[in-house]
Amino acid sequence: MKAILDARRVDELECVASVLLAILFAHLIGATNVSWAAFSGFMVMRGHAAESFLRGLLRIIGTAAGALLGLTITPLVAGDLLLTSLALALVGGTMLYASLTAKRAYAWLFVGLTFVMILLDKTQHPDIALVDFARTRALEVVAGTIACIVVSTLSTVTLRRIWPAERAAPAARIGWHPHAVRHAAQAAVALLMLPALGLYFHLPALAQSAVAIMAVMLVPVTNIGASGFVPVSRRLLNRVIGCLAGAALAALFLFVGQGSAPVLIAGTIIGVAAGRHLENGKGTLAYAGTQFVLAVLVTLVPDSYADAHIGPGVDRLIGTLIGMALLEPVLLAWHLFAPRKAGAHGPPDHEAGGV
Repeated sequence: MKAILDARRVDELECVASVLLAILFAHLIGATNVSWAAFSGFMVMRGHAAESFLRGLLRIIGTAAGALLGLTITPLVAGDLLLTSLALALVGGTMLYASLTAKRAYAWLFVGLTFVMILLDKTQHPDIALVDFARTRALEVVAGTIACIVVSTLSTVTLRRIWPAERAAPAARIGWHPHAVRHAAQAAVALLMLPALGLYFHLPALAQSAVAIMAVMLVPVTNIGASGFVPVSRRLLNRVIGCLAGAALAALFLFVGQGSAPVLIAGTIIGVAAGRHLENGKGTLAYAGTQFVLAVLVTLVPDSYADAHIGPGVDRLIGTLIGMALLEPVLLAWHLFAPRKAGAHGPPDHEAGGV
């Protein structure tokens, strides 16, 4: 047994178990977007129960705060293109700056992500009930987080005694950082343009586009330097690669399964294990591994297995491409024309986390 397992494979098993338990919990509590619960079950998992608990708590707090902010601001700006754009840029940019520099960065990130999803879903679907949307999003995060903590706790007192994981260094508050301000402002410019371009060109998946913009900009401050063009472009490329590969695997299982729950669940298990294995490789494609898993989950974990289709995976890819089309010109313009100094080199960009 010990020859077969190691700390890395134990982590992959933990992620698979957490995702499956999150799916079960989401169905039991009546969540209406089960894949988001699976997202949480995957993304919260860390090698020790204490780390998983803290990360899950931050995700819940951030989601709740973002939902409250969305419920407060969205009715005031919805229907007005200028106000919607300004709210999106102001809140999104501010929360991204906090995610880059604050000690509890993960919570700040989810304040921003939840807010932009609520605002843009209401913009594209005016008939959506905001309270119901916020409620189910909170239920999904809670379901995934509880599943993760249960699995992580059981593993910590059993498997992890034999195959312990490396503990992450405690997060530190960075404080005021001019490069982070500029970086967040560039994301805010891209977010500012999104609603108008979405309306003019009838673009789909605006919420996914905003999430992609914020997620790929989440690189370590020490990697930003005078220009974040290179690390963010690499992160964008890996996001596209991961989305494409995950959607391809999901499409294969959809074709073979034809609505069969056991086949789709098998595809989910394979996708989660394979993506986590790639993510744990700590190489340049680690972030692609995260996106691979999320593309698999959004496609193979529908609310009803009989209704599974490739559409959600395609929407995630389209959202990423739209976000890239908005963000890259902003970053490139600064990279080409702004004065630069040699920037410090920090940890690989995947250590900033993935969404």
